[in-house]
Amino acid sequence: MLRRRASIPARWAILLTVAAIPACLRGESDPAARVVSLTGQVSVLRDSGPWVLNQGDSIKPRQIIITGADGFAVFQVADGSTFEVYPNSRLVFRDNPGNWKDLLDVFIGKVKLHVQRFGGQPNHNRVRTPTAVISVRGTIFNVDVEGEEATTVLVEEGQVEVRHMLLPQGSPKLLNAGEWIRVYKNQPLAAKGFDKGSLMQRALNAVREAIWVASTRTSGGTSAGGAPVPGGGASPPPVGDEKSPDPPPAPPPPAAPPN
Repeated sequence: MLRRRASIPARWAILLTVAAIPACLRGESDPAARVVSLTGQVSVLRDSGPWVLNQGDSIKPRQIIITGADGFAVFQVADGSTFEVYPNSRLVFRDNPGNWKDLLDVFIGKVKLHVQRFGGQPNHNRVRTPTAVISVRGTIFNVDVEGEEATTVLVEEGQVEVRHMLLPQGSPKLLNAGEWIRVYKNQPLAAKGFDKGSLMQRALNAVREAIWVASTRTSGGTSAGGAPVPGGGASPPPVGDEKSPDPPPAPPPPAAPPN
């Protein structure tokens, strides 16, 4: 009897613990991703043909996202995490519907992910490329895929684990904030580097800024999908710690007239 009575609170504790887990992590929420903002040419493949996306549209698991030379979009999933897709990119959203950890399969192009945490607890997600498998627990990081040849991963915040897709026998690399690694097709994982001066972040900022500036010139401050351009058409603030240039020196005073 004592064992039975003790098991009842334990069962309730388990039920309460499960109930406290966000619905999206239990697979009970909408697995789709919603377009938060968009500019330029962004499409999804349906019935073997491209369908233009607009702000507010949703994409389903296993759909392929394609961006043109001027395309940029921000998508949000049910747990609040977001991923940005840059120009000339091609990727699949949740190519493995049976496993919520597999978020993106990136074939080519650049993406930036912001994976949310829940009360400080890990939120496991995974991004795959032709050369790398990137595992995250809640962080901000960038992925640059050069087709089947190489993948560059840069962490802005948090920590990610990077494994080689084609050479799994090697040890994974852990990247912290400010660190990056380049994964080549036929080479084991090399040593990680540190992004001094946030050069890679600045490169992504330059791409984002160029897209927004171009969209404001052609659409009067709104994106192609009808969403307001961040900053009201002004250039967006950089992600890294960049200082504004010093103002030019004041001109010299005019010369005194001759006596």
